[in-house]
Amino acid sequence: MIGYVLAPLVSSASILVRVPPAGTDIEPVRARMLPAIVPLALTAVAISAWFVVDVFAVSASFGDSSVELGAYVAFGTIAHVPFFLLQATSVAIVPALAATVDAGLLGAPVRRVLVISNNAETPEAQPGPQAQPGFAELARRFDAVVSWNEIVHPFHPTDWRPRAADATLWERLLRQAWNLGDGPLELVLESIQAPPALALAGLFLDAPIRLYSDGLMTYGPSRRTLGDQIGTRLAQVLYLELIAGLRPLVAREYGPAGTAIPSAAFTSVLAEVSAATPPTDDLPSGCALIVGQYLSAAELISEDQERALYVDMVRRAVALGHRELVFKPHPTAPRHWQQHLAAAAAAEGARLSFVGTACLAEVLYERLRPAVVIGCFSTALLTASAFYGLPVAQVGTALLSERLTPFANSNRVPVALVDALVPSLAAGQAPRRVTTEAVGGIEGVSRLVATLAYCMQPTTCDDLRGIAVDELRTN
Repeated sequence: MIGYVLAPLVSSASILVRVPPAGTDIEPVRARMLPAIVPLALTAVAISAWFVVDVFAVSASFGDSSVELGAYVAFGTIAHVPFFLLQATSVAIVPALAATVDAGLLGAPVRRVLVISNNAETPEAQPGPQAQPGFAELARRFDAVVSWNEIVHPFHPTDWRPRAADATLWERLLRQAWNLGDGPLELVLESIQAPPALALAGLFLDAPIRLYSDGLMTYGPSRRTLGDQIGTRLAQVLYLELIAGLRPLVAREYGPAGTAIPSAAFTSVLAEVSAATPPTDDLPSGCALIVGQYLSAAELISEDQERALYVDMVRRAVALGHRELVFKPHPTAPRHWQQHLAAAAAAEGARLSFVGTACLAEVLYERLRPAVVIGCFSTALLTASAFYGLPVAQVGTALLSERLTPFANSNRVPVALVDALVPSLAAGQAPRRVTTEAVGGIEGVSRLVATLAYCMQPTTCDDLRGIAVDELRTN
């Protein structure tokens, strides 16, 4: 730390100590520079000295190796970063980012720039997050909103990554195009394991990185080796506390601090989005709400299997006594599924309505107050329970557990968590709020996730081997 104090003096020594011969061209230049250099050097020394004294004082209170000291130094450094570059790929993830800003977890930088990426299969034909209801309200937290698609066009944003030799050129281009200046900045990324987040991390090579919630996947291990060039810059993981007390394992091999996004800030943001979303008066309140996913689009199961899965959900919702059902399809779901699902509901003596406008599932939770929320392994099941107190139930986790390949598939932890914590209608269990009691409390859930993490990524999670061996022997 003493080096921080000496650095300004050493850098100024060549001008302060060396005296050029009289009569040379350098002498008048030096004379003009001295009045500016001396105050700057002394100010830098004073600030650095104060920082060192401050750190030593905190060290004396907490201890040299304490987590609190490391966090104090990290946040002290981050507080001097004037620019934040924040990235999101869908309007569904932006509320978590907005809540992070509202809760003050990102400090007060000079400028926040939100980078939006439309990751649809054909982004030219499908509206991006900017066109979704409520986005304008969320965007007010940021000084600028820019498009990643426009930068990488004609390439698809999930495919394009810069060549290492071109990183400096791309950084200069983005700094100029997005008015980022030449000073330090920090990246706040949605998922570091794939483009566009991975591409941004590879362009701004000196920028500290924070990750923010990627739903239930945050609780699982990183699905790929990030490398020290990126991993050592990971300072923090910001996550929604979908399961109270469970700590995320993503990027744990690099030791980032984990910080839960306050639930009150998140629900407040969602209320803003709800107020800006078009009316849904045609949908019945107190219904059984079924939330769809992109299972076949992600090649987890076939299209026929996914359609059959939703038909099963409809029938089981009716078996619970519900006659008013609402289905919220994923945007990528084929339209002809609606006919099959509506026919299945009618055959059971129930009416199935479809959410025709683009809106978040959480908006429907607030407006409809459904009697039950049914899904496969969607994060929406956990938000319904954790933030809105709604009963939930699942159908299909057993099928997905068998179909997921390879074993290290990043959906495995989300599937396992929903299978363990959310009541199964196929097993005859009644819908309820999520609880950890059936699996031995939060310790039992933590051991389950640790066992899966080691089996999925034994190299990066080798310290979890003991837990995994013990769990596999006893269960």
